[in-house]
Amino acid sequence: MDSTISSSPSNKKSRRATSSQPDEAEPPPSANGERPRLSEQEKKNNHIASEQKRRQAIREGFDRLTELVPGLEGQGRSESVVLRKSVDFMRKEVEERRVLVARIEALGGEVPESLR
Repeated sequence: MDSTISSSPSNKKSRRATSSQPDEAEPPPSANGERPRLSEQEKKNNHIASEQKRRQAIREGFDRLTELVPGLEGQGRSESVVLRKSVDFMRKEVEERRVLVARIEALGGEVPESLR
């Protein structure tokens, strides 16, 4: 799955701490190396921006699913329908692969473990 979709608070801290370039929104460190504290409004704005970014990543993930899963093209995007049809599609694909592996082996062929 795309790494842009998952994000946790601990990842945000580690990315900020290890970033080679300071974020544009962050002020430069003071003489003692500490950044000035953010105001409540700045914290709120940062939170809103982070949440919008997270929601956009989720929307893009659902859009990609609608492009990949048969039967979802051109439909309105109900997230529950997209998830249900995606699971149904994947179960069908897994079963089809299991049948093909069994058929290959019944005919005397070998299937690498990585393809089972």
